[in-house]
Amino acid sequence: MRRTVLAALLAALFAFPALAAAPSAPDGAAILKTVDRNLEPESYESFRKLINIEPDGSHKDYVLYTVKKGSDKLVALFLSPASEAGRGTLRLGDNMWLYIPEVGRPIRITSLQSVVGGVFNNADILRLDYSVEYNVAKLEATADTYVLTLKAKTDAVAYDRLVMRVNRADLLPTEIACYAASGILVKTLRFSDVKDFGGGIRRPAEITTDSPLYKGYKSVMIFAGLKARIFPDEVFTLSFLPKVGTLRPQ
Repeated sequence: MRRTVLAALLAALFAFPALAAAPSAPDGAAILKTVDRNLEPESYESFRKLINIEPDGSHKDYVLYTVKKGSDKLVALFLSPASEAGRGTLRLGDNMWLYIPEVGRPIRITSLQSVVGGVFNNADILRLDYSVEYNVAKLEATADTYVLTLKAKTDAVAYDRLVMRVNRADLLPTEIACYAASGILVKTLRFSDVKDFGGGIRRPAEITTDSPLYKGYKSVMIFAGLKARIFPDEVFTLSFLPKVGTLRPQ
């Protein structure tokens, strides 16, 4: 009798369909690194226009040629307007410099300053990968969006906290709210106009920002070209700043 009952139990157990494995939770750190690579290659060159718009509708435009290598090296050269042409900025990790031909030597600048004025600061203009400067503190998911709350790894980072909204379909950001350590909203970055830049790069071509701290002001960053390119380490030195223009494609 006991053998019959045991056999029946075993038969029922093995006949029961196997439970499907629960889907694994999304990895916030992996999502953030993918966002970084979807926005641009680890090493690249790009052409950008920065537009600062005043409350009265007037604006001032700047064109920059930018090169980046790895996780902590970036140089940007002003091409226009004529009054700014030839100026260069260098970022090495948390350190930044501005080179002005008339001065003839690099000057230290900070992440919260802005070499162009307007709402974009130097941290926005000379941006490193988000995953280099921030940890993912929280990840929320809806049917079409990931919401990543990012916490700065060090006090040297321009913003203490970011709330990044990411399109789940292409893992590209649509909006980033930037907060100070006090909890004050400093600015909001809005990403739009996704374009194919070639070489497998498909990303938003336009970033618009405004700030409750500068009511009526707006700044726009438009990417006109972006492609992978490797540069020697020599390019990312103070002595090379006057020669950055020689890197531009002919």
